[in-house]
Amino acid sequence: MESCTEAVEFVGLEINKKYVDEVRSIESGMLTVIHDDFFSCSLENIIQKLPEPLLVIGNPPWVTNSELTRIRSENLPNKTNFNGVSGIDAITGKSNFDISEWMLIQEVEALQGKDALLAMLCKTAVARKVILFMLKKAFDFSEVEIRKIDAQKFFRVAVDACLFVVRFLPKQQCQHSDCRIYLSLKSNIPSDVLGMRNGRLVTDVETVDRFQDVLALNATDFTWRSGVKHDCSKVMELFVQSDGRLKNGFKDYVDIEDALLYPMLKSSDLANGRTREIHRRMLITQQSVGSDTKSIQYLYPKMWHYLNEHAEKLNNRRSSIYKNRPPFSIFGVGDYSFKPWKVAISGLYKKLQFSIIGPYEGKPVVVDDTCYFLSCESEEEANVIGSIFASKVVQDILIAHIFWDSKRPITRDILSIIDIPAAARRIGCFEALVKVCRSLSHHKQSDLFAMRF
Repeated sequence: MESCTEAVEFVGLEINKKYVDEVRSIESGMLTVIHDDFFSCSLENIIQKLPEPLLVIGNPPWVTNSELTRIRSENLPNKTNFNGVSGIDAITGKSNFDISEWMLIQEVEALQGKDALLAMLCKTAVARKVILFMLKKAFDFSEVEIRKIDAQKFFRVAVDACLFVVRFLPKQQCQHSDCRIYLSLKSNIPSDVLGMRNGRLVTDVETVDRFQDVLALNATDFTWRSGVKHDCSKVMELFVQSDGRLKNGFKDYVDIEDALLYPMLKSSDLANGRTREIHRRMLITQQSVGSDTKSIQYLYPKMWHYLNEHAEKLNNRRSSIYKNRPPFSIFGVGDYSFKPWKVAISGLYKKLQFSIIGPYEGKPVVVDDTCYFLSCESEEEANVIGSIFASKVVQDILIAHIFWDSKRPITRDILSIIDIPAAARRIGCFEALVKVCRSLSHHKQSDLFAMRF
């Protein structure tokens, strides 16, 4: 990437007055240190006064807004949902963001139309989010690179990090290019090239282009769900002992009715193929989100007593999703949770391994909220859909959309990009999918037969 010419003036921004005074005591006429808060200052006004070309460098904080809130830091950006997350996603944490993401977006906005080079140390995932933001907003930039660094070696932190470099030019000179990924600061040949397709960053543009017909660009009737969310595993998850008795996470024996206990699997179970013998049970207090829980008191008095014994822990769950809800509420539960068969996958592990899960001891199996699943009415339906997602075509498409260095590499959004009937047609099992239509909803049947004829 072309570099900027040597700067003739240096400007720094620092919130700590002690550091500012120390630098000012030794600064020359070429160096100016501004004592201000990045989150409230006008970065655009500062940049506007500087001569071009500009070189903007830095190492913004590698923490999220939630982490800073937890430690009661007052140095935070305005509480705005800048990344546009809405509804339940915002409530369940998807609106959480890295502070560096917010800062970098302010910087790329302020550098629009400038002759400038931005070079920042940040998490690799943050760099990708900023690239996607720039592309979606049609920002003006010429080139962009991600050069990976060994954060463990240099900073003693276990995180995928990089030097994020963006070249800005006046609008009339900008010709956007895909983002080149380099394995190190000294690499000359990129290892990968990121591009945007259908509003998403992808790691393999060629694969996505080749299988466009398999992508679900609109909503489908095959809906991926996340598992049950309760945020209190020591109370809500029980372990079956060798003698058949139950223990909770506090190592206490629990004697409650069996009716609301369901066999459960976690991410580690799915990722490691431990689906045959199930030793966990989850307490399911509701059949749907927001439904009344008072009936438990009369139908299952032992269960009600147990829940009230741990009411303080359940009432103190941090997520706002439980506020103004019936007592002992859970989330991520509905008719789909109780379907007899599921095709499920862990969202946390770095492997595309789909599991077919059937009833266990006469009950449907539930998964926790780190897992995703498609609910199925029959074993035949689960087997057909499972074979579709195990196919090379579908696996290649999903891999082209997955960034394995992400905290949760596999998401519901990524899984939902597959048009299941179209994929079945592409890999030659469409007739098999049609045969199980009797167990599908009317809408699914209609869609399938429309594709068939």
